[in-house]
Amino acid sequence: MHKIINIGQYVETAVNWLTDNAKPFFDIIKHIGNASILGIEWLLTNTPFYLIILLFTLLAWWKSGKGTALMTAGGLTMIFLMGFWKETMETLALIFVATLTALLLSVPLGIWAAKNKLAAKVIRPMLDLMQTMPAFVYLIPAVLFFSIGKVPGAFATIIFAMPPAVRLTTLGIDSVPKDIVEAARAFGATNRQILFKVELPLAMQTILAGVNQTILLSLSMVVIAGMIAAGGLGEKVLEGINNLDIGLGFESGLSVVILAIILDRITQGFVKKKK
Repeated sequence: MHKIINIGQYVETAVNWLTDNAKPFFDIIKHIGNASILGIEWLLTNTPFYLIILLFTLLAWWKSGKGTALMTAGGLTMIFLMGFWKETMETLALIFVATLTALLLSVPLGIWAAKNKLAAKVIRPMLDLMQTMPAFVYLIPAVLFFSIGKVPGAFATIIFAMPPAVRLTTLGIDSVPKDIVEAARAFGATNRQILFKVELPLAMQTILAGVNQTILLSLSMVVIAGMIAAGGLGEKVLEGINNLDIGLGFESGLSVVILAIILDRITQGFVKKKK
């Protein structure tokens, strides 16, 4: 069927223009991203496994209680015994950088959307697009901008994981009682003081829920990022699929599940502490 509207051609033209004219910018991002991911990866993989297990167990005990601590210790020990420790640490490094970057972008956007109605009208459909677009589509511009490797995997993960943090930040700011804001303003507080000393502290529980969702969505991109040589557990899952190796696929997939549950329970603990 003949196309009447060829949106894809315009998008392709825009991406090609960026690839040709913004290469120095993308190279800087690639170098910074690679250095960050590889630095954290080196730290995690060169730290004795039992120290990392102990650290996560203590963090889980502190924030979520004894049950979560025991589950964390048992889950991480199982990952080590299955032989996926290095891949898990690679995945954790990628998730850490992607999640931190997503939050650094998402929280200001969420605040802007809460404060500016025009911005909210523009940002909301963009978030809808980012959440509903098939995640595989993000790999195309990611590879064109950064070639294959860890950085395009992180780039695709950031795009996919940002929307919940933006939405929940906006929701948190909007949910702050107006009378509290007006009282602060009546006492002479500036807009900046109201934001940082009133609205953000009261919205923190909702914002932390957004952090939780961002981490989980980052983990859901692990296998997709593995398709462009991002390393970690995703590549092991893909190896199991390509070789029809049920054992490898199940064990690497189980490692992703264990890591997701541990991070979910710990971040939920941070949310509950704020109640």
